[in-house]
Amino acid sequence: MALGGFGFGILADQRPFGDELLVHPLVVFFILVGLALIALRVLLARPVPDVISDRALVAGCVVGLVLFLAGNFAGVYVFPIR
Repeated sequence: MALGGFGFGILADQRPFGDELLVHPLVVFFILVGLALIALRVLLARPVPDVISDRALVAGCVVGLVLFLAGNFAGVYVFPIR
């Protein structure tokens, strides 16, 4: 979650997927996280909270969001890719 959030944050200023709301890098990031959790559910044939606790899931989402914002800051001000 941390690396993914940071990576999507670095690219967020460029809007690589377009300018629509549903293809904003933060939305795409959380859609991919949801798809990964669904894949985990299918592969393990068990509910995700049995494998990963609810607190860990929420903490991962919060860490991903915070590092998305940090990556966005870094992408705009520290090492802009243009």
